[in-house]
Amino acid sequence: MRLDRFISKHTHHSHGTSRYLVASGRVRVNGVVVRDLRTEVDHFVAIRLDDTLLQHQVAHYLMLHKPVGYLSATTDPVHPTVLELAPPQLRPLLHIGGRLDRSTSGLLILTNDGLWSRRLTEPKLRVPKVYHVRTAHPISPETHQRFAEGIYLAYENLTTSPAQLEQLADCEARLTIYEGRYHQVKRMFTAVGNRIVALHRERMGAIALDTALPVGAYRVLNVTEIESVA
Repeated sequence: MRLDRFISKHTHHSHGTSRYLVASGRVRVNGVVVRDLRTEVDHFVAIRLDDTLLQHQVAHYLMLHKPVGYLSATTDPVHPTVLELAPPQLRPLLHIGGRLDRSTSGLLILTNDGLWSRRLTEPKLRVPKVYHVRTAHPISPETHQRFAEGIYLAYENLTTSPAQLEQLADCEARLTIYEGRYHQVKRMFTAVGNRIVALHRERMGAIALDTALPVGAYRVLNVTEIESVA
């Protein structure tokens, strides 16, 4: 949102008066006087008009090492949820960026920045998601080709983007996909006559699960990780 429009929306001033207030140097963004009416501001900058604080919201970006057995949900009457593993004071603010099934472990992102998380998870942006997979049966040679060609998902009436499968053992592989649709990895293996017995997400885009992070623990993303989501 443009700064002049923000002022008119969050005060009693008209749009014309708001433009004057900005141009006359009475508005500060993150402590700096801004006179450019076209300056774009988001939810996570501090904005003052004279001595009145109009907005100050801190952005939070957490990496969680999700355990098996936890739901990717805010609340549930039966099962524990991933939000229960987050700091209590932040739980009302956070949402989940890229959900995982209850039986899936690994990298989960918790944030209050909706625009940022959409850039990380939007299928059209083709952000790679990397999973470590163990299967019930040996992975057939044709699985690599089928995944590279794309698997048809009847419910969505679409074919998945080409995926890369790196076989690590007879029943073990690393899979890179680009959408992250409902139960996508499990449905892909079902389509080739196999079944997942363990699934662990290692990476989303440039953000990799910290190998030093214990199961069930979280840490704050660093600046490089946050800025990797363009």
